[in-house]
Amino acid sequence: MPIVQVAAIAASALLAALAVFQAALIAGAPLGRFAWGGQHDVLPAKLRIGSATSIALYVLIAYVALAKAGVAPPLVSEGFTDVACWVLTGYFALGIVLNGISRSKPERLVMTPTVAVLTALYLVLSLN
Repeated sequence: MPIVQVAAIAASALLAALAVFQAALIAGAPLGRFAWGGQHDVLPAKLRIGSATSIALYVLIAYVALAKAGVAPPLVSEGFTDVACWVLTGYFALGIVLNGISRSKPERLVMTPTVAVLTALYLVLSLN
């Protein structure tokens, strides 16, 4: 299997795991210390809406990876998919910094490496 397909599948699996995590937050699981700055164990309504939005975005972000790897049809065009992949690489790189400076130690310890892996995977996708 080509490395680009491995990266796309790994990224999609990690995003699916994050979607499950966000769904647990929406359902009221006391895991808020790992997300949204870690200020709430159980998320308030506004942050639950943010978690629902995150799930929808994870689907789109995973689709970009799969399209880039040729597993799914490209978004709009191959050029658009290429640009989207680079934008996501930058977005995840910024996420390393933002999660790394979170006031929440659990968020720093879990989400910083998670987003670092996503950055690496999307970099592989962008370069191929």
